[in-house]
Amino acid sequence: MQSLYTNGLEHLYDAMYQTFINYEEEYLFYSTLLNKYKKNQVLEMGSGTGNLAKYFVANGFDYHGLDYSADMVALASQKLSKKHFIQGDMRDFKLNQTTQSIIITGRTSSYLLSNKNVHNALHAIYNNLENQGILCFDFIDANRFIKSIKGGVNMEHAATYKQKTYYRESFLTPTTSNNIMFNWNAKYYEVTEDSKKLITQDDSEVRAFTKNEWELFLYLNDFELIECIDKPSYMFDTYVMVARKMAQKNPNVV
Repeated sequence: MQSLYTNGLEHLYDAMYQTFINYEEEYLFYSTLLNKYKKNQVLEMGSGTGNLAKYFVANGFDYHGLDYSADMVALASQKLSKKHFIQGDMRDFKLNQTTQSIIITGRTSSYLLSNKNVHNALHAIYNNLENQGILCFDFIDANRFIKSIKGGVNMEHAATYKQKTYYRESFLTPTTSNNIMFNWNAKYYEVTEDSKKLITQDDSEVRAFTKNEWELFLYLNDFELIECIDKPSYMFDTYVMVARKMAQKNPNVV
């Protein structure tokens, strides 16, 4: 959904998703996991407009956020501070120093459309985590979600924010183009008492995963899976994986 992340439309994203997602509950979920593993330093990938970031910062976490969209980063920086946010690509990024933990939120993993993208992202994450660092991410569960949209499904969502009402019409259908994918065709409107004005239309291809896929991806990239959590989520059936960075095996040792 790149068209909703830039060119002024990041404000529409910001308005709608603040009504779709309870960011305080999201914070409690992820902070509980990080506290469990004694991690106070965190990089959020897919940090968007900073709606989750503000809770981490307010509660004393050493927080940074990374997002692909420079416009999303700019809006988040207006809310908090530029020092907390980085524009970058999760498939190829380098921090000034390693971090204790990395979280990938908001089903951002869905935009890793190829297996090469997944491996590149995990490789970059590995290199930016400290030893025994924690990776925590959510993903759309293919086994449940793809079955639910077989043949195509229409979904409608409305959101009211700062006295403005927005409306989204979505049509989702599985595709066989590559891996376990689906098309997400969406139209966004601003609604008044007597009109419904089209703001933008977005056509995206998005990826769902199985748990077995992620277990293998993590193993191949030297992560130990330590938890898999079934987590209810707005619109999608999701799981959250928690993995620990392992020491890389020396390929010359048998």
